Amino acid sequence: MSAVSAAQPRYAQIKETIRRRIQSGDWREGFQIPSEHKLLEEFSVSRMTVHRALRDLTDEGLLTRVQGLGTFVAERPTSMDVVELRSIADEIAARGNRHSCAVESLSAVTADTGLARRFNRPVGSALFHSIVVHRESDVPVQLEERWVNPEVAPDYLDQDFTRQTPGAYLMRLEASPQVEHVIEAVAPTPDIARLLEIPDSEPCLRVTRRTWVNGQVVTVAMLVHPGSRYRLGARFQAPPP
Repeated sequence: MSAVSAAQPRYAQIKETIRRRIQSGDWREGFQIPSEHKLLEEFSVSRMTVHRALRDLTDEGLLTRVQGLGTFVAERPTSMDVVELRSIADEIAARGNRHSCAVESLSAVTADTGLARRFNRPVGSALFHSIVVHRESDVPVQLEERWVNPEVAPDYLDQDFTRQTPGAYLMRLEASPQVEHVIEAVAPTPDIARLLEIPDSEPCLRVTRRTWVNGQVVTVAMLVHPGSRYRLGARFQAPPP
């Protein structure tokens, strides 16, 4: 506490100490911080003081509180310009081919621990879930599994995603979203292989996409492509040397 001004209120001192631990990397994204009881013992303050510090840091987006589990260092969005946020139907049309899709599942679900942390919402919170297979000239090229925050897209389950893709629908609702892409090579599960009509042995490319608007997670999507039918590229302006 010595590096924090003693003139600050105690809750503000605790906030700055926790903030430094996060910014220094001592407490990384997804780290479960000590309980309120342990923090009040460490700082020798009341539970109300600790609670206010944690509440303020949660409001600022540095922490996320998951009901029944505890408080975690929030996962912060990263911006990736090298992968454009674009509807797959537009990609296919730009190649001069025909897009079609089949909706395999469209339902309301509850968030498990992993989804709760990705959305910064309590375990058991309501989410919308969809599974859509996208085809290019009748050949499956993408399996899209998506979870959506119903507070942002309350009419999601009422949409006809054979007429517009989930991504296109959500892009109409998202004003200047922040986007995170994680790209991995994966082996398909039997269900994925069946839906994409590929052998179990064919490697796939999976893009996991999250978008935020005003600090609120809108959607988490897993986009799986057969390795033989898809490639990922980008063109961008490099900064001057």
